[in-house]
Amino acid sequence: MISLLFLTFVVAVKVFKKTTPNGKVTVYLGKRDFVDHIDHTDPIDGVVVVESDYLKGRKVFGQVMATYRFGREEDEVMGVKFSKEMIIANGQLVPQREEKELTPIQERLVKKFGANATPFTFQFPQHAPSSVILQTEGDDAGKPLGVEYCLKTYVGEHADDKSHKRSTIVLAIKKIQYAPPTRGNRLPSSLVSKGFTFSQGKLNLEVTLDKEIYYHGEKVGVNCIISNNSRKAVKNIKVMVVQHCEVTMVNSQFSRHVAEMETREGCPITPGASLTKSFFLLPLASCNKERHGIALDGHLKDEDVNLASSTLVAEGMAPSEAMGFVISYSIRVKLNCGALGGDLQTDVPFKLLHPAPGSVANQNAAAEKKAKSAERSRYEKSCYAQDDDDNIVFEDFARLRLTEQQE
Repeated sequence: MISLLFLTFVVAVKVFKKTTPNGKVTVYLGKRDFVDHIDHTDPIDGVVVVESDYLKGRKVFGQVMATYRFGREEDEVMGVKFSKEMIIANGQLVPQREEKELTPIQERLVKKFGANATPFTFQFPQHAPSSVILQTEGDDAGKPLGVEYCLKTYVGEHADDKSHKRSTIVLAIKKIQYAPPTRGNRLPSSLVSKGFTFSQGKLNLEVTLDKEIYYHGEKVGVNCIISNNSRKAVKNIKVMVVQHCEVTMVNSQFSRHVAEMETREGCPITPGASLTKSFFLLPLASCNKERHGIALDGHLKDEDVNLASSTLVAEGMAPSEAMGFVISYSIRVKLNCGALGGDLQTDVPFKLLHPAPGSVANQNAAAEKKAKSAERSRYEKSCYAQDDDDNIVFEDFARLRLTEQQE
């Protein structure tokens, strides 16, 4: 019996669904996160199910919408807008205009719902930006800055008809990137020196990281070698994980510290002395909940939201050429030599990403996440409807508030 239950759990497929307020149209998606593989992006494949005799000559249309907000909503005055809403893909869903090859999840759903089910597929445009949300202050009720995507379906006679709230579905989706299958053997490093006016000798700092790519939730290992051949003394050492964000629409950049530590251990490093020391920092979104401007990879209300992943681009393309919000990370080490000596500082870039699906790191992270969120799992199970015949688990999308007026 235990083996049979385990087999059933393994082959079960989770499907996300959402129904119009009038209960006549339901959209099913196999996933909410779509992976950007650099050379292509996963298609948005789903199925729409319409009650018999509901349309009466009308049609069901679909749109993939991207919202790119790069300025605060309260600063929009005199017709100036700091957001762009773009329809990046659209089409008629029902009746289907042309038959396409079905994905496995579409085949299962069409088999289950029969003639009322119509499959559909949308594609992200090439170089479409990844989903990113900037964290706002606690009392800021405006729309968050960042890039968001949603899939909208509505009923009408023509594609440009105004959608009605009672027959419209809006599903929030995300476009994400994963780390490469292998992390490589390269160890990022930096070597800097500082001389002092009217003083011989230099202060040398070498910083090396133990990896080039880190996964969310991993500690970043930093190894520092300090050689003081100057006449100044190092008072303390400060190590930080810095998140860099570039907003391509307005060509602006800003940085935030997402993890930091300061120590006087081994200090002062006097003239002629040296120090080798390792530091470990853990950059987490949960440790920066109250900080304005931190880039996150999901919606602000998600309990398990992570820091935004590093932006990956195709070979031969500079990161600055990417669209949307370009995210990067670096380790910053700063040596304080006092008020007169100033600071010696260096940055070592690295990448922070999710492990690729199916990798050992991904499986370990999933197991750890499941163990830490037992209570949330119990809540989710109460929201699922299990289909014993096809082993499909249905989960409702969180309902979004629509701005259209019901007519």
